[in-house]
Amino acid sequence: MEIQQLRVFLAVAEELHFGRAATRLHMAQPPVSRIVRQFERDLGVDLFIRSTRSVQLTAAGVAMMASAGEILAAAERARASALAAGRGEVGVVKLAYAGASTHVLVGVLAREVRKIHPGIEVRLNSQDFALPALARVLRGEVDISLGRWDFVPAGVTSRIVVEEHLVMAVPASHRLASREDIRIEELAGEPFVALPPHEGSVLGDRLRRLSLGAGFDPDIVQRAPDSWTAMALVGAEVGCSLTVSSVAENVTDPHVRFIRVLDETLPIYLRMAWRGDSDNPALPPVLSLAEQVWPSRALVSHADVEH
Repeated sequence: MEIQQLRVFLAVAEELHFGRAATRLHMAQPPVSRIVRQFERDLGVDLFIRSTRSVQLTAAGVAMMASAGEILAAAERARASALAAGRGEVGVVKLAYAGASTHVLVGVLAREVRKIHPGIEVRLNSQDFALPALARVLRGEVDISLGRWDFVPAGVTSRIVVEEHLVMAVPASHRLASREDIRIEELAGEPFVALPPHEGSVLGDRLRRLSLGAGFDPDIVQRAPDSWTAMALVGAEVGCSLTVSSVAENVTDPHVRFIRVLDETLPIYLRMAWRGDSDNPALPPVLSLAEQVWPSRALVSHADVEH
């Protein structure tokens, strides 16, 4: 059973006239008659009663007429879906992100995509750390990752979303809690809460660089699995924690204060990354929309991180 056979059969069934059906199909009448005859032979049943004056449907023809309409409609829907997917109008874009600082950003993008491109689903994948999220882009498991990386490997395209600065999270009861800014040397001997040490850890790298530059090793009393937990431990007065300005923007805990760190260090960038050779047609529309909802931002002002 072929789509063309169904299309020709339905035209004849609706017109009950081979000539009018041929005109409607923009075909000559003989091919229409041949296609219907072949369709009947393929099915092993007559679909029409033909006479010199009229064409009537058989019982089999009546039954086939309802099914043919459904099949043709389904075929057209499938065709339209395939074309839309090829144009990037429908599809799935997988986005990986890490940390307390990015959940608001990904929510903004997902809502805008749903509004502007309702046929595209942004599937969010939360990660504990940024490096695994970048590795998933390289492996093709996700389309976009958000994270902080000092180096982005070949094959990955990236754009800076936010340039951030370092802040120190301290308990509200801390002796320095009322300060607007500090230098890391003022925290020598203090207990620290830190994220697990792993390859590519930007905050771990900055804590080591700054503390060694100030002449001390940080006393890490507890490792937190993520930024949310680290800030909860700070609020519980377990210790201080080095973090970034966007975490301060997204954590509202009255028991935590954020103080800008004045020491010079390498810039910290929140980036979005994707494979430049991705063949996902739904990705370009999402990237284009991300340019609008995540415009590259300059360094967050000091006022933005005061709580």
